[in-house]
Parts: sequence; C-alpha cells; structure tokens
Amino acid sequence: MTPKKALVLVNTGTPDKPTVSAVRRFLFQFLNDKRVIDIPNLLRWLLVNLIIVPFRAPKSTRLYQKLWTKDGSPLLFHLNNLAPKVQQILGNSHDVYPAMRYGNPSLKQLLNELSEKQYEEVVIFPLFPQFATSTTESIADVVNNSYLAAPNAPQVSFVRQFYDNPLFLAAYEKRISAFKPEEYDYVLFSYHGLPLRQVDKMHPGVKSETCPCKEALPAHGEYCYKATCYHTTHLLADALQLPTEKYETTFQSRLSKNWLRPFTDETIVDLANKGVKNLLVVAPAFVADCLETTIEIGWEYNELFQKCGGNQLTLVPSLNDMDEWAAAIAHISTSNKGN
Repeated sequence: MTPKKALVLVNTGTPDKPTVSAVRRFLFQFLNDKRVIDIPNLLRWLLVNLIIVPFRAPKSTRLYQKLWTKDGSPLLFHLNNLAPKVQQILGNSHDVYPAMRYGNPSLKQLLNELSEKQYEEVVIFPLFPQFATSTTESIADVVNNSYLAAPNAPQVSFVRQFYDNPLFLAAYEKRISAFKPEEYDYVLFSYHGLPLRQVDKMHPGVKSETCPCKEALPAHGEYCYKATCYHTTHLLADALQLPTEKYETTFQSRLSKNWLRPFTDETIVDLANKGVKNLLVVAPAFVADCLETTIEIGWEYNELFQKCGGNQLTLVPSLNDMDEWAAAIAHISTSNKGN
C-alpha cells in the first residue's frame, strides 16, 4: 500500500495563555525571527529582548485577555476545528495536522514527529493568502532547516500563496455578501502592513511606493505582497460588483511611517471626516480572527471611527473554520493551485 501524504496547516501562532509570562515567551520567539525583524542579529536581539518585549508584553497581555474566549485563542481553536473538516474532505489520502510557526502546537516539533512516519509526501500549507517573507518564507525556513536535512526526508510540497484561488475567493465573497456591502457607505479592504524595505526586496530596482500595482498586477509582482493585496481587493470587489468609488485598499498594524500606505487608521479618520457613517471592513490577509482583526479593527478602529463622527464600523469575520474554506484548502493542497 502506498504511504499516505501529510498536509500541515500552519498559522502564525498565539500565546498558550493570556498571561504576561506566556505572552512574553511568545513575543520572544516571534520577534527574534530574522524574517520578522530583518536587521542585523545583534541589533535585533538587543531591540527585542531589552526594549520591545519588556515594554510590550504587559500591554499585549491586556489585549489578549480581551480576545480570549471560553474556548481559548480564536486563532488556535479555529485551526483545531478546521483541520478535521479538511481531513473529512480528503479522507484516507492525507493525514491533516494543525501547527503554529510560533508557540503551540509547534511546527518544528510536528516536523520531527512526521519524519518518523515515512510519508511519501508532506504538503506544507501556510495559511497566508498573499506571500510575504515574514510569514510564508519564515515557515519555509523551519521546513528547510529542521526537516529537509533529515535522512530519508520525503518529498515536500509548499503552497506559497493562494489569494487568487477561485474557491478561496468564493468563500470570502460569501462571508462578505452576508453583510450586504451594497448597503454600507464605504468598504475598506484592510491588510496587515509590512515595512517598505521588505516589500522592495521582492522586486529589486522597483520601489513599492512608485510601482503601478494599485491598478493591475505587474509582471514583476507575482510575489510582491503589496501587488497581490491590491489584486485580491480587485478580485473580491469585482465578484461583489462594488463600484470603484465605494471601496479602497489599506494597510494596518504599522510600527513606523516607513510601512505600506495608505494606513487603515488614517483612512478611517479621513472617511469619517468626509461624512461616511457606516463602514464595512474586510481583512482578506487573515483567514482566522486574531488580535489584528477582532481587537485592532473590531474594537480600536470602531472606537476611532465613532470618535471622529461615524456611526458604526462593522468587521467581516475571517474565514475561520467555515465549510467553504475547508473545501478550498482541500482543493488547493491537492491540485497545486497555490502559486
């Protein structure tokens, strides 16, 4: 009998508990990744371990406490609910495993366990629709360093991105349509921001700030995060039949001004000042709700919008563990439709 294949679904990660010590451990692991903060090693160590984590951990803990539910971290329990659904669709052809790049369940530990099971193929599926070095490539580092180097390593397939997959888009379209976007004054498509230097590395010689990718996906933009974010917006807006004057692409969660623009928070203030009263926000870079969606958009940005004169900001939930999303994963992972 031919050995089964393994499918590993990988998201970013979450603290084990909403406590300062657990959040501190998570942040140490996350922010010390050279792909996340791409500066010289010594400078990164000093910045993260002596400045960022000691000051950020208490504040982040309070946010995680707001995010936490009776089932725990949404990022984790949605992943744990999603994996069995994908398993049911794939049947006996694959064993499906959930994993996290940082925290638990540990991707590195899982790969060590899989190396003993003699699968004929392991499919690594980072749950990030648009490729970025700080997310997808960081997962590839773990696979390359701790798995492919092992004796008798099986064939490894890697889903690099899937933002334009029809089933992924259909799942998000269904999620958005349930909120009747045509009844809102405006729709924002908000993506996690990245430093400009990380985006520029994907196409040397072409600056992201001057790239024409807002209008169409350029030839050099196949793995450009900014370009694929704008293209995701265009694909979803076309499917939803949104007029061009009723929606916009923005970027959130910035740490400095040298990140992708326009910034979501500044755009929200501007829209409220222009008289927009009811705003719908979609976050298509996220497939599961987390701090950046539930707290940053759903709470903080809603409060900002209302403070500036808006009536209500409504967040469209992420795909989480919806059936259509599970079907999309099964299709992408078995048909090599991830770019």
